[in-house]
Amino acid sequence: MEIGIFAKTFMRPTLGATLDAVAAHGISCVQFNMACAGLPSLPSQIDAALSAEIRSVLESRQLRMAAVSGTFNMIHPDLARRQAGLARLRTLAAACHDLGTSVITLSTGTRDPDDMWRRHPANDSPEAWRDLLVALSQALTIAEEHRVTLAFEPEVSNVVDSAAKGRQLLDELQSPYLKVVMDGANLFHVGELPRMREILDEAFALLGDEIVLAHAKDLSHDGDAGHEAAGTGMLDYDHYLALLRAVGFRGPLILHSLTEDQVAQSVAFLVEKGVALGAGGDAHAIF
Repeated sequence: MEIGIFAKTFMRPTLGATLDAVAAHGISCVQFNMACAGLPSLPSQIDAALSAEIRSVLESRQLRMAAVSGTFNMIHPDLARRQAGLARLRTLAAACHDLGTSVITLSTGTRDPDDMWRRHPANDSPEAWRDLLVALSQALTIAEEHRVTLAFEPEVSNVVDSAAKGRQLLDELQSPYLKVVMDGANLFHVGELPRMREILDEAFALLGDEIVLAHAKDLSHDGDAGHEAAGTGMLDYDHYLALLRAVGFRGPLILHSLTEDQVAQSVAFLVEKGVALGAGGDAHAIF
């Protein structure tokens, strides 16, 4: 398992300077965001020359693009907003192979019209689920056309707010192009933190075979949480990492929700946990 990071953790005047800051921490891969190259996170247009430049700048620093963010509100109450997001997703998917990645990360969205990270009561409605299936079906047609994987993340503020709903989504859509981003800090509804191990065990039992990317952050409370640097909160990392290892996950473990000043500490924390699980001390592969 290799340690990566959200590239947006470091924002510099140039892409090269941003990636220099990543590489300086001994990190081997990034979850990229097109904002690092001066574009919107989900652009309406990506020049082929820019895609080639991004890939070259990454490779010259021995960095790999583990995934690129394609997040938009897939169940926004305004249909036009959803359709605009899908059009931009097509643009990103068409650029992925030039960028050097085959994974696009997604959020399943919320009915909140103003904040796609805020829970809304209507997320639990049959209509919200129907709209998600429609949007994701269209997105998966794009994914198949461009041979990319779409990876969604169960999180309590979105319509897929549990591992069980994640499993339901996978079962209903039955697509080899749909996979999972596992984030242990995003699974606990209000009042569920005392059941941490049980909920993590369930998540891996239901979704373990579908994980293509894992996130590493922490939480200080349940509900809308998961905004702390890895190793600074309450997540049982020994159990979380052991579960990742038990399902055979050897992919990228991506740090986020941390400041630049916290990066070295969180990298060291993950390496230490990897050593405790029987790995070597190489930050590029904790086990």
